[in-house]
Amino acid sequence: MDQENFSHLDKDGSANMVDISEKNITSRSASASCTVFLSSKAFDLVKENQIEKGNVLNIAKIAAISASKKTYDLIPLCHQIPLSKVDVDFSLNEKNKTIQIQSRAFTDWKTGVEMEALTAVSIASLTIYDMCKSVDKSIKITDIQLDKKTGGKSGIYIRK
Repeated sequence: MDQENFSHLDKDGSANMVDISEKNITSRSASASCTVFLSSKAFDLVKENQIEKGNVLNIAKIAAISASKKTYDLIPLCHQIPLSKVDVDFSLNEKNKTIQIQSRAFTDWKTGVEMEALTAVSIASLTIYDMCKSVDKSIKITDIQLDKKTGGKSGIYIRK
């Protein structure tokens, strides 16, 4: 395998943090999403804000924003990025008993914020699981994905 194609490997194949010192600062953004499937009982309790541990969506939002700011601590070769803004939104789908989580991360920096957006939806979904597990252990988290990114050398990416 040609290791020159992997930015996080050095010439010997060892882990390597990418050097961004020569990159230009540009405006960058990323959005990510995932879906959380709940039982009818858990979904209704979340919707009615009746989970004993508290307001599930509010706490999941705080957890998501906090986690996005610590992405570099969680993923070994990520750079510490000065985030300008992180948004997290939840859409409840009554028919499917799902919560769709969407995050958006923004920065003016030398590297992108895809991992911060992905971390936000991941931690939001895990927080929902943690707060609802006493009611529903069958919760399923799916489709964690990057939906869009802008800025940087590779330009715009939009999931099709």
